[in-house]
Amino acid sequence: MTNPITPDSATPNSKSWADYLTRPLAAARGSWKAEICRRSLKDFIRTAWPIVETSPLIWGWHIDALAEHLAAITAGQLKWLLITIPPRHGKSLIVGVFWPCWEWASRPDGRWLFASYAESLAIRDNVKARRLIQSAWYQQNFGRVFQFAGDQNEKRKVETNRGGHRIAVGTGGSATGEGGDRLVIDDAHNVREIESDEVRKGVLAWHDQVWSTRANDPKTTARVIVGQRVHEDDLAGHVLEQGGWEHLSLPAEFEGDHRVTSIGWSDPRGELGQLLWPAQLGPTEIAETKRVLGSYAYAAQYQQRPSPAGGGIFKRWWWRYWKPKDMDLQPVTVRLADGSLQRIHAVDLPDDFDEVLGSWDMAFKDLSTSDYVAGGVWAAKKADRFLLDQVRERLSFPRTLEAVKSLSAKWPMAYRKLIEDKANGTAVLAALQHEISGLIAVNPAGGKVARAQAVSPQVESGNVYLPHPAIAPWVDAFIEECAKFPNGKNDDQVDQMTQALNRLSRGMSYGLTAYLLEKQAELDGRKEFDDRMRATAERITGLVRAGGVDRGETATVAAGGEAANPKCPACGAQCIAPVCTGGLRCGQCGSQFGATPREYYRGRNRTQAMADRF
Repeated sequence: MTNPITPDSATPNSKSWADYLTRPLAAARGSWKAEICRRSLKDFIRTAWPIVETSPLIWGWHIDALAEHLAAITAGQLKWLLITIPPRHGKSLIVGVFWPCWEWASRPDGRWLFASYAESLAIRDNVKARRLIQSAWYQQNFGRVFQFAGDQNEKRKVETNRGGHRIAVGTGGSATGEGGDRLVIDDAHNVREIESDEVRKGVLAWHDQVWSTRANDPKTTARVIVGQRVHEDDLAGHVLEQGGWEHLSLPAEFEGDHRVTSIGWSDPRGELGQLLWPAQLGPTEIAETKRVLGSYAYAAQYQQRPSPAGGGIFKRWWWRYWKPKDMDLQPVTVRLADGSLQRIHAVDLPDDFDEVLGSWDMAFKDLSTSDYVAGGVWAAKKADRFLLDQVRERLSFPRTLEAVKSLSAKWPMAYRKLIEDKANGTAVLAALQHEISGLIAVNPAGGKVARAQAVSPQVESGNVYLPHPAIAPWVDAFIEECAKFPNGKNDDQVDQMTQALNRLSRGMSYGLTAYLLEKQAELDGRKEFDDRMRATAERITGLVRAGGVDRGETATVAAGGEAANPKCPACGAQCIAPVCTGGLRCGQCGSQFGATPREYYRGRNRTQAMADRF
């Protein structure tokens, strides 16, 4: 009698019938899973993750967002995509490794160019992608679609036997003259070099002049830029200003902005402060990151905002506002650090000031990429400072001269016009010194940040007043530039402000007399000047106590002469007054007598002589 066949009975090709019968089912199940991965980038990432990474995958909804937008590019729904996301959130693996390997499983003829600030980073992702493609899992499920070309399988460049390729370059490189159907930039800037205008602008120029020309077919080639924000004028800010990009912004902490993209995605968070990836970067880790990075770097790299929410050196709620008298204007509403709102009432502009001056920050050219020319009129009243007016434009040299003339004519009481002796400032000073009085060359000490920090207490204490935005719409842009400083794209308004506030903080008094006296002090030296003024005051006081002194006598004493009651030698009149060229002049007949100009100017200069008149 034969033994009955059971599931555990051995077969010629298997250790048991159960194993033999389940083989087709396992094969079908594997094929089914492979098809799911081929159709879904999210499922592909979940399955392929352990092949590339040894650390376990901690899924977050931000991975869903990345996968959805990258899949939309593959499907032709998106063409230009900008992704701003905090560091260490898996962006390089998802964008630079999983996405191209997933797309090659269906389109092996796709040509990809990858760039990073360091070519070694782009090569790193090339190596990981090659490792994934050569893995047993990928070969079993997608190996029939393509293989690497035998003569081109290097770290920097790999090619498929179906005509596709993947090339790694560094930002600033030539891209080897190759073209691509997908142009991907991952971390365009080195954070340590972002404050260098030359390096940062070099990356922007490379993107516009080199990278932008690498599209195989401009009608279908897709472009992706991914990375954290590091500066207002970084590549992300640059392309946003150019326009045409879909922006997927993923800040580490929710700030109330309900971001929506054209494919129907929206940020799922609803509460302020809700975290992007709490399973990986929780409250404790966020607090430690803030402590280490500081407010500026954290706001840029983790919040995708190149300045702290309330501002950096200059907080948005510190400013105060003025309005013309008898004008009824609504209070200005500002948001405080805790998110609450505060209403700031504008004060009436004073009738007079202790000091009024102009302050200018110049630029070289009037190109669309040039810095702005910024000129402000500032006034001081005791401890308060008032910005009365401002000019801010991209101006050519002739138009810059006209702007200085125009603002000077509009505010004639601003006897001092401070002009930074850099860029076009030196040429402006030379061109206008004999046409406009009071032009003063300024070579500010210290860096821009140090000068801003020096005046920030004046703003913080509520002593700096701006025109009410209702009468000066440019005030909002002024506040925004100050809030973003020093990470903002422009700083011309900040420079003219710090230049003025630093000078006004020296306690200068208002008027032409004070101006001449200060020039005298600069020539004679402060101690000598103070001694001479003190001696003059004592002599005048002595004459008054002795029996009075008329205007002529006072002027003579102030000039260093002896008190007297001179008469005109021509007509005998006593209406005598000193003249700046030396000696005296008769008010009745006009005769001039006394010291000759040569005697008067011996051992002194004209500025000293003019100062003696006061």
